[in-house]
Amino acid sequence: MLTEIADTMTQPLIFPRIDPVMLHLGPISIRWYAVAYIVSLLLGWRLVRKLVRQSPVVATLDQVDDFLTWAVLGVVLGGRIGYVLFYNLPLYMAHPLGALEVWHGGMSFHGGMLGVALAIFLFCRRNHIKILGFADRIAVAVPIGLGFGRIANFINGELWGRPAPPWLPWAMIYPDSAPVDGLIVPRHPSELYECLMEGVILFTVLYRMARRETVRLHYGMLTGTFLTGYAIARFVGEMFRQPDPQLGYLWLGLTMGQYLSLPMFVAGLGLIAWARRHPAPLVATNA
Repeated sequence: MLTEIADTMTQPLIFPRIDPVMLHLGPISIRWYAVAYIVSLLLGWRLVRKLVRQSPVVATLDQVDDFLTWAVLGVVLGGRIGYVLFYNLPLYMAHPLGALEVWHGGMSFHGGMLGVALAIFLFCRRNHIKILGFADRIAVAVPIGLGFGRIANFINGELWGRPAPPWLPWAMIYPDSAPVDGLIVPRHPSELYECLMEGVILFTVLYRMARRETVRLHYGMLTGTFLTGYAIARFVGEMFRQPDPQLGYLWLGLTMGQYLSLPMFVAGLGLIAWARRHPAPLVATNA
């Protein structure tokens, strides 16, 4: 039977079915995923307000407040456009209006990252802010969103992992996952792996680096470290995550997420190398 569980498993964990809607207010439904976005943006905003005041100063508190709106637009528009282009273009070519139906899900981090990068560039040019200095502060806050986003993925029971060996203590049964040879098999809880690597570990590394003035003086160092660190975390995480069904495995057995992470890794290393050779003056202005 399709819903039959493989008998080779040794008491795997069962995915806890959690209502993806956190709160119902009449006709309005507040989903965990939306809450994850809101909480991440607010926490990130508070953190960036703290970081921009550290020497060398790169922006005012009012400018950070103004950038919050730009960040929201960059994340949402970039994330949605990235998903359409990278993960499901044939579908949306046939049904273009479906690209506007964001309530059905479908966001790409790589697209969101490009959207925020464009927002940073335009905002800094408009306000005469050092682009890489400001980007460094933003980069430290990004793993907060990544961590909360992966938790929301887990709550929604989506983006589950590849089949796991039955001896793995935390192998988990996702009742809605695709069967293997007609059986629902235990899988890696890859959302939690990614939460740990992309969220907790990456944030810890960046935050500890950001506390050092010698690091902050090299504009681009934190941004480059984020790009490189995320690329590594995502590449490793994809080894345990089930590929998107409409794409599957691509050339050399890699996934779309892994291919999109490769240029991030190269760009991050290049930015780190450049930043090490170009320290900023200790007293910086927004000119």
